[in-house]
Amino acid sequence: MSKHLKRLAAPRALKIERKKEKWSIRSTCGPHPLERSIPLGLVVRDYLKLCDKASEAKKIIGKGEIIVDGKPRRDIRYPCGLMDVISIPKLKKHYRVLMDKRGKLTLVPIPNNEAKWKYCRIEDKTVLKGKKTQLNLHDGRNILVDKDSYKTNDTLKISLPDQKILYLLPFKEGTTSMIIGGTHIGEIAVIDKIEVTRSSMPNVVHLKNKDEKFQTIKDYVFPIGKNKPELTLPGVEIE
Repeated sequence: MSKHLKRLAAPRALKIERKKEKWSIRSTCGPHPLERSIPLGLVVRDYLKLCDKASEAKKIIGKGEIIVDGKPRRDIRYPCGLMDVISIPKLKKHYRVLMDKRGKLTLVPIPNNEAKWKYCRIEDKTVLKGKKTQLNLHDGRNILVDKDSYKTNDTLKISLPDQKILYLLPFKEGTTSMIIGGTHIGEIAVIDKIEVTRSSMPNVVHLKNKDEKFQTIKDYVFPIGKNKPELTLPGVEIE
């Protein structure tokens, strides 16, 4: 795989000036796919404006001054994706990676107490020896549980960095969710009905918010709260 990426060919989810320079920083293989991740170097240089050049960003990151999900990351190409928590201890600032209504990955400032946890969606499950169940999460994490009381598309609230399960947000009617793909990307809505498709086509989820009712496929629905969003959303000011 090439280590180089032209700005014009960069994923549409990135908020960067595409004609300012020729080259961009390319995400390495990691917990998030290329088309849905921000390289840590772009976070430092282009998103947070902490420096002007990639070489300066490399020095900042190399010193371990940028914390992702509770752990210092020293690779300028480390991929940061949906729901990741980025902390800068020296500045006492924290950010969460979310999707805005244009489908762009954005950094949302969050308070200190919110930086201690993150949401992870269960993508699938694997049964291991000893009847233990491995939960495979959207950000590449794997969590072992003794009792299999979880379903795919449920969301786990986990602590950082020890990734203990704090509680479960079920994928069911009445759960508040964020839409992470399709026409309604970035919108917040409540699951109204889950329609199981008896074919190879994906299941359809019917949702509603204060403005309209709509539907999308199951993979685009990410639960984020029981009765209301339980995290800071794009556009919400933090005092």
